Amino acid sequence: MYPQPYLDYLIQFHVERDYFECHEILEEYWKSAPPHERQPVWVGLIQISVALYHQRRGNQSGAIKMLTSAISLVKKHHLDIQKLGLDSDSLASLLEERLTEMQNGQPYRSLSLPMSDALKHAYQEACTTQNHPEHRDSDMQDAYLLNKHTLRDRSDVLAERKHQLQMREARRNNESN
Repeated sequence: MYPQPYLDYLIQFHVERDYFECHEILEEYWKSAPPHERQPVWVGLIQISVALYHQRRGNQSGAIKMLTSAISLVKKHHLDIQKLGLDSDSLASLLEERLTEMQNGQPYRSLSLPMSDALKHAYQEACTTQNHPEHRDSDMQDAYLLNKHTLRDRSDVLAERKHQLQMREARRNNESN
């Protein structure tokens, strides 16, 4: 019923609290779809995890920017959010509340997504299958988790960014000629 990468995202989000991995999982899933089939709802979920990642690391401005965009996508694509087993109204309210906290400089705290009964059931099954508990409260003492992004090889990402920049420059040059 729910795509496995989405369930993996939820496990990382609620159990591991590894928001960086959440981003990686859903971005890979989103990119695996043909460009014309890429749903913005996945981008919104990615942005939620990135916002929490930034807030936890003390980057309030990055967190606020990401969460503002995520809220917009959640509201705009509320039916798609509902299809994913999340209560879109509760999620939007929860995110707006968190945004206000961020804007007021309140420190990071974990967040749980409001899941429907059907999604909770699928999530619980995925947790059992993967031998995970269903929830973890504290993640601020895990130095590896907080600094994990600095340990990964980013050469592919940097090469792709350079390639995209070169393509944009080539298009601009062709348009100006």
